[in-house]
Amino acid sequence: MKYKKILLIIVFLIIVATIAFLLWNLFFKPTLPTTPEGEEEISTTTGKLPEAEEGEVEIIEEKKEGLIPTKEEAGEKVDEKALGGITQTTLLGDATSLASTLAGNGSDVQYYNQDDGKFYRIDEDGNITLLSDKVFYDVENVTWSPKKEKAIIEYPDGANIVYNFATHKQVTLPKHWEDFDFSNDGDEIVMKSIGLDPANRWLAISNDDGSRSRTIEHIGENDDTVYPSWSPNNQSIAMYTEGVDFDRQKVYFVGLNNENFKSATIEGRGFEHKWSQEGDRLAYSVYSTTDDLKPKLWVVNAEGDTIGSGRKSLDLETWASKCVFANNEEMYCGVPESLERGAGMFPEMAKNTKDNLYHVNIATGQKRLIAIPDGYYNMTNLVVTENEDNLFFTDAASGLIHKIELK
Repeated sequence: MKYKKILLIIVFLIIVATIAFLLWNLFFKPTLPTTPEGEEEISTTTGKLPEAEEGEVEIIEEKKEGLIPTKEEAGEKVDEKALGGITQTTLLGDATSLASTLAGNGSDVQYYNQDDGKFYRIDEDGNITLLSDKVFYDVENVTWSPKKEKAIIEYPDGANIVYNFATHKQVTLPKHWEDFDFSNDGDEIVMKSIGLDPANRWLAISNDDGSRSRTIEHIGENDDTVYPSWSPNNQSIAMYTEGVDFDRQKVYFVGLNNENFKSATIEGRGFEHKWSQEGDRLAYSVYSTTDDLKPKLWVVNAEGDTIGSGRKSLDLETWASKCVFANNEEMYCGVPESLERGAGMFPEMAKNTKDNLYHVNIATGQKRLIAIPDGYYNMTNLVVTENEDNLFFTDAASGLIHKIELK
């Protein structure tokens, strides 16, 4: 009985091995190439590549996974200036930048270098000038004064300073102050003073050195809906929103002297805004269910008795933070080529989008595509020169500053 079991096991193994051999021979055994009938087989010397015929060049291209050819390599026409098609986009420097802005001379860009902790200015040719020898470590946010000679510098631990790049002097501001903005002359600031107790949370103003501070409006637990923003015409120093329903809010304007301004109705949530240069209009973006929760750009009158009138959609799916005013009626915006539903509610969904550049007239509502950058860029911190010759932007993915020639 014992030998019978052993014999059965041996027979079983032989059968399995035979089946495995037949399967290998049928499906996996390599087949040697054969020479077609009537043709001679040409042998080559082992270890030597066949030579190309005289007058011919054999080109072997290595395909690398993830490598995207440039537009020029793909045979597409690239314009040197913004003419509505694929446009040359020039890298300026190699610094990871933060808070780039138009310099006081109206033609250069100044920014914080996250790599070495210093502030610089760069011109259209990439020439770099140091603004100060001082090192500012691990800066989290920068708010520039209108004349760009000073800035409020915020750190992750809540520390805040005002640094003057002309005099190289600095002052320290209280840690419980946040969300700053400068007055138009740069001598005062507006901010939120956030105490631990909601009863001690205020919209406030002070001199730019922190002196002579005074409260303007009580914020309480509504600090997320308050937006310190000194209007260019000095009419208001902040706005706050109040919900009407899911797809509508009211925007209220706060003055220095308890003025009773009109309110403006906006169609959505996620309010972001940009003042026109004279402060008579407000460009803003919101998302709503009627727009698949994607950001939509709007404009509304925002001065005196006209507040809330003239509201119209600009039919662009982008954020106000991706726009910059060139004059009182015209602005440039980076607009994603495509957005997924819900991107307005969750902006992180759009962090890898490719943006194109649009010119927008907020008075007429006219818009036109003026440049498709010749690379894959997510455009932030748009800066346009005073003569509108150049537009600078920061690529959100890399932090690098780029230039597009407009004229």
